[in-house]
Amino acid sequence: MRVPLRQAARATVHLFLAAIMAFGAYIFITVLLITATGAVAVVGIWLVPETVLLIRRIAGAKRRLTASWTGRDIPEAYRPVTGTVRERVLMAVKDPGTLTDGRWLLAYYGYGWLTVLMLPLWPVGLVVDGVWSGLLRRQAVVLPLIVKLADVEARWSTALLRPSPQALLARRVEQLTATRADAVAAHGAELRRIERDLHDGAQARLVALSMRIGLAQRAYGADPDAARKLLSDAQAQAEEALTELRHVVRGIHPPILTDRGLAGAVRALAASSGLRVAVQDDGVADGPRAPAAVEAAAYFVIAEALTNTAKYSGSEHAEVLLARSRRGLSVRVRDEGCGGADESAGSGLLGMRRRVAALDGTVRVSSPVGGPTVVEVELPCVW
Repeated sequence: MRVPLRQAARATVHLFLAAIMAFGAYIFITVLLITATGAVAVVGIWLVPETVLLIRRIAGAKRRLTASWTGRDIPEAYRPVTGTVRERVLMAVKDPGTLTDGRWLLAYYGYGWLTVLMLPLWPVGLVVDGVWSGLLRRQAVVLPLIVKLADVEARWSTALLRPSPQALLARRVEQLTATRADAVAAHGAELRRIERDLHDGAQARLVALSMRIGLAQRAYGADPDAARKLLSDAQAQAEEALTELRHVVRGIHPPILTDRGLAGAVRALAASSGLRVAVQDDGVADGPRAPAAVEAAAYFVIAEALTNTAKYSGSEHAEVLLARSRRGLSVRVRDEGCGGADESAGSGLLGMRRRVAALDGTVRVSSPVGGPTVVEVELPCVW
């Protein structure tokens, strides 16, 4: 009885909340009538997009309620409603998501009554089942019915609230457009950084090297000691220029990634970060490696996160987790510092998001004031 009772309790809560939503939907009919009257009278046409946005919120709440019972998220696919009144009305009316939500709301006025009418019978059913199974040692009858009813209600809601293929395609196109824009911006910023590093570092040292070699050539016959001193300085300049070039190359793709793989490169990065970093590898070093672009993105995300920890957090300890996931590579960086990370304050989080977005990945940052700061990254790839 323990498992059926637990399931029935969850089903009862789900149906109870569904009944409350059904009552709210019936009250919402008044808003729909006011909007329709205003639209017909033209003067209230501005109510149309606002009503559509309200319906989106109601449908979103229903999606979350259904997902809590089924354990499977129902995706949303809406176009933004912005601009002038005319543009907002056209966007709201032409959005395929509006048709999906309207169809669900209309159907919910029908099958929503089922949860409302059954609401008074659930407590009675639980008591009857308890007496039936307790005294007569028989299997419960009403409890499976309650669970079945919750399943049916969730199945109907899932089918009606699932976005159409056209809406999903439109949302995907918008995501790819935004991702491409971020990738172009990240690429431009990377090119400017490389140009700046070459101009301010290696190029300046190479110019100084050329000048010293020229001075050494002029002084070689008249003052060999001075020429040797200039050549010695030129050699030092050449070594510094090579160091600068290696730094630029590491910024493009760290050679250590090729040599040691992601796990080994991250451990080397942690050792040189000036922090006490605990690196945990959950299967990344075993088996096939991720694509080079994915490894590079993960490496730079970790490097940026550890740099932020050293600069801003006030913590001397950090944790790095590398793990294989169903979608690809998961990265998690955590510190127990002061928190309060702000993307607009130049902490590098925006660049991190752009680099990950270019690979169709996701970044989640949790940094409440007082800490901890947690950066979680998902990079899709095929292992």
